[in-house]
Amino acid sequence: MSIFNYSRSLTGLLLATSLTSSALADTVKLTSGTQQVSLIELFTSEGCSSCPPAEAWLNRFVDDEKLWKQVIPMAFHVDYWDYIGWKDRFAQKQFSERQYRYQKEGGVRTVYTPGVFLNGKEWRSKSSQLPAGSAQTVGTLSVEVTDQGLTARFDPVEQSDKTLRLYVAVLAFGINTEVAAGENRGRQLAHEFVVVGLNHANSSDLSWQVALPKVRSVGAKRHAIVAWVSQDNTLRPLQAVGGWIADSSIKEAG
Repeated sequence: MSIFNYSRSLTGLLLATSLTSSALADTVKLTSGTQQVSLIELFTSEGCSSCPPAEAWLNRFVDDEKLWKQVIPMAFHVDYWDYIGWKDRFAQKQFSERQYRYQKEGGVRTVYTPGVFLNGKEWRSKSSQLPAGSAQTVGTLSVEVTDQGLTARFDPVEQSDKTLRLYVAVLAFGINTEVAAGENRGRQLAHEFVVVGLNHANSSDLSWQVALPKVRSVGAKRHAIVAWVSQDNTLRPLQAVGGWIADSSIKEAG
């Protein structure tokens, strides 16, 4: 039985972060707590008939009181199913490559959809209930978003001279797609937490300045920004932070 046949709400997470935001002149400041946030990555496709239940499960986090504070979901649409009849308009090659990188790192035996990773580890369960949030104290991640881009600072509990990588994703919400072909032909799919842009940068001094990803207009009702850090040689996240941003902060691709 799949976790996606259940409708139970998220429970059992430990208090992981405190989140503050301000929107003065379209500036947003976000700060995590010191405990590791639960970062969910769903690899999905509009061309996969098994994916709509998984996305419906992910979509419920929009109204969860733990959103951004303790749990941050993201939906990466992959392009390797585009050939079977329906081209996913949200799919990007780099998202498929991210999932294949997880396989290369030993995090999953095979690449498939829907595939869920929780803090960089493959997660499967007969229940839709996530395990308790991480009690691991890792440090604080702070970001500031302006129309000039994003600046970030990570203050780890344990100091290290290793190079860290910051990822910055723009998420789109409130999107619907009427699928006209392929496995989901005739269905209307509702999407939340869709990653529509992704950038990254390395740093050896725990601070970053990153341009916001440019994204195509997809008819989203609102957007959010998510930032997370990992060691340069692995995808597994150390800490993450996220929150809503004004549409005026979004840079559209030409």
